[in-house]
Amino acid sequence: MRGKKGGVACGDHATIKTTAPGQGVIETIEPRKTLLYRSDAFKKKIIAANVSQIIIVVAAVPSYSEELVNRCLVAAESQHIRAIIVLNKTDLVEPTQNAANALSLYESIGYPLVKISALRNISALKPFLKGNLSVLAGQSGMGKSTLLNALIPDAQRATADISTALDSGCHTTTHSHLYHLDDQSAIIDSPGIQAFGLHHVDNEDLAQCFIEFRPFIGNCRFHNCRHVNEPGCALIHAAESGKISTRRLVFYQKLLQKN
Repeated sequence: MRGKKGGVACGDHATIKTTAPGQGVIETIEPRKTLLYRSDAFKKKIIAANVSQIIIVVAAVPSYSEELVNRCLVAAESQHIRAIIVLNKTDLVEPTQNAANALSLYESIGYPLVKISALRNISALKPFLKGNLSVLAGQSGMGKSTLLNALIPDAQRATADISTALDSGCHTTTHSHLYHLDDQSAIIDSPGIQAFGLHHVDNEDLAQCFIEFRPFIGNCRFHNCRHVNEPGCALIHAAESGKISTRRLVFYQKLLQKN
């Protein structure tokens, strides 16, 4: 950047001016179509710009955070970014089956659930990548770097052994990096995340980021219903009648309190 640092995200389209062989400065950044980032009350951390798709990578070992999955989905919906969930490490048959059963909830409401083993076969994922700028997101230890190595052998991303004692992975990616898959497709590898702040999503907009809630929003007795314990709440009634998942409603209420 000319005269300052920061402000540029992986995936940005920029105009540059060459200053020397192999060197240049960024003159302008073109308007972004999307911006994926996380935030708390004090700062925001940009993950990637102009992505059309977020790939949330989870695995049964080490255990994944379902709250983090929900937070990633909310962040994607707030920016109108398509989201898919990739369940990695299917070679671990029994744990993966249990995870698949839990994640079937998200498949039932419209999010693709793609099951792969990054060590053995990733063919099920490849059709989703075509024509997209995708970003990999997820906790450390879910196998994002191994998946990237399978997609782009030349990437030579470092992989780390899982710390079974801590039930977590080791951080191997320290910054976002874009790789071209072909002329129309690219993928961004991002650092592993253990928390995904959503301070930038207004509480009034949070329910809209739960896609299965949308048909019921606006039907509550009170126009300013928060969908927590208000009488005549259409979302609570929908959960009680099995039209939406109580589990997702509880996640929404939890996010509402933390946000």
